[in-house]
Amino acid sequence: MNEIITTKDVHLYYGKKEALKGITLDFPQGGIHALIGPSGCGKSTYLRCLNRMNDMIENVKITGDIRLDGNDIYSPQTDTVTLRKRVGMVFQQPNPFPFSIYENIVYGLRIAGIKDKEVLDERVETSLKQAAIWDEVKDDLKKSAMALSGGQQQRICIARVLAVRPEVILLDEPTSALDPVSSSLIEEMLLKLKEEYTCIIVTHNMQQASRISDTTSFFLNGELIETGLTKKIFVTPDNKKTDDYLSGRFG
Repeated sequence: MNEIITTKDVHLYYGKKEALKGITLDFPQGGIHALIGPSGCGKSTYLRCLNRMNDMIENVKITGDIRLDGNDIYSPQTDTVTLRKRVGMVFQQPNPFPFSIYENIVYGLRIAGIKDKEVLDERVETSLKQAAIWDEVKDDLKKSAMALSGGQQQRICIARVLAVRPEVILLDEPTSALDPVSSSLIEEMLLKLKEEYTCIIVTHNMQQASRISDTTSFFLNGELIETGLTKKIFVTPDNKKTDDYLSGRFG
């Protein structure tokens, strides 16, 4: 199987505290890959390693090997702006910019120097359709994105990531701040996106992981305990710790 991201023996330290203890985990192209585990187990920290978001935190040291399409993303030659275009990120709290819906979506394209209005218009429409929000906002593209509901804002943020045509989309608990209807819309959208993109999602919602993901990885205390096909992990996990967590005995 074609691996788009490979990670080998990844350790991460906040000062002297070891938050990730030698994670080796690969992600095939396409599909939805869920990272689960109790709060503070390292799954969001690990997710942020995949597009170097931890670079923005002081006193962080990362060792190990992380590659995108075989290229070391921590190499001095790696341009982080290009990397984050290829590996986009959606956060737990919707974070639209204080501009119009249209300007939110074209933000990354403008930074990339794209000025052609026809190209921008087409990307806006395509991305908003992919993010399942075009019909709700197509007549109000000049309206501030901040005026939308939380669920709509999160879909705008997903559309903003999609507009630059990434290969991988990282999602850090993208529905935890949303109501069930908005969560369901985002889940349906991800099931369509996985045909074209590799989606890696951190979720605390076990039902969500079992509903939408193809593979699941269970993290505990900074370690990767088990990874495999979602059905197998949820029905017949190999590790007792995974079984205990999924059956609610801790976490």
